[in-house]
Amino acid sequence: MSETDRSRATGGDTGTGLPQRRTGHAFAHTPLRSDGRPPQTPRGARQPDPGGRPGTIPPVPGRPAILPTALCLGLFALITWQVLVSGPLLVPDHALSRAVVRTVPDAVTERLADLGNVPVAVPVLALAMAYAAWRGRRLAALAGGLAMALVPALIVPLKAWTARPGPLEPWAAGYFPSGHTATALTAYVGAALLLAPHTRRRWPMAAALVLSVATAAGLVLRGFHWPLDVLASVLLCVPLLLGVRRVAGGRQRP
Repeated sequence: MSETDRSRATGGDTGTGLPQRRTGHAFAHTPLRSDGRPPQTPRGARQPDPGGRPGTIPPVPGRPAILPTALCLGLFALITWQVLVSGPLLVPDHALSRAVVRTVPDAVTERLADLGNVPVAVPVLALAMAYAAWRGRRLAALAGGLAMALVPALIVPLKAWTARPGPLEPWAAGYFPSGHTATALTAYVGAALLLAPHTRRRWPMAAALVLSVATAAGLVLRGFHWPLDVLASVLLCVPLLLGVRRVAGGRQRP
């Protein structure tokens, strides 16, 4: 039999020839996930990031920050114990306060300290919460509000328990920890964390840190609080903000 005849016989026999590749059938029966995407999403089909670039994996919440939380709470407990027993840690605290109090004009430091007032700081967080809720992140907005609500619930009893006098008012009590510092840090940084999933810019967090540091500096320089009062508030608020970050960084549901 010639090569021409064999080629014709093979081409006409569909049962014994090599299987031919057919297109369209395998893709038609590809199982889909519950959200309509294939099991292995190709790079081009991934959801875009807030900046609009394709191929970005949605943010996934990480593991709880157990170590930073434990470290902050441990240091806070240590400082609180030193305040209650008038321990040696208060010696450098008093020395630092005497060295810096009133070194900057009161007109400047009082304005900085006012950044921690509730009418100034809390509306910033409220606007960020409203924006996050409008963008569909109601759980993140709720976490920010809960963190702020916990600030007075924690600070007020601690002030009454420790009854620490102030740098310029030794006859008064209730200066530990600093409520203005806790309010400013929770409001400004919490607002930045709520805005972070919706923008690629870093200025919200930078501005939040600048406002928080300015508030703490104004309180110490004016003599409204001891340095340890401010540090204790920071340590107390870090776990709250880590919780807000974990919720706000979760995957956005449509």
